[in-house]
Amino acid sequence: MVRIRLTRLGAKKKPFYRVIVADSRAPRDGSNIEQIGYFDPMTTPPVIKLDLSRVDHWIGVGAQPSDTVRDLIKKARASSVTA
Repeated sequence: MVRIRLTRLGAKKKPFYRVIVADSRAPRDGSNIEQIGYFDPMTTPPVIKLDLSRVDHWIGVGAQPSDTVRDLIKKARASSVTA
């Protein structure tokens, strides 16, 4: 199964995450199919940058977002409507 999930980058105590499409059996920081955005929780306010057209494509072909990514997608859609 293909999942849309986060992979962790950044230094110790300063996380930075990429939103990736990967096989569910791959390790968290292992290989991925495509990078579709990023999430920086250390800024104020946190920065969420997603390519929503690619998110829609991957969900359309059966990829399942993780719970955290599902929340990030909702926030990104809400901010793109108001912007």
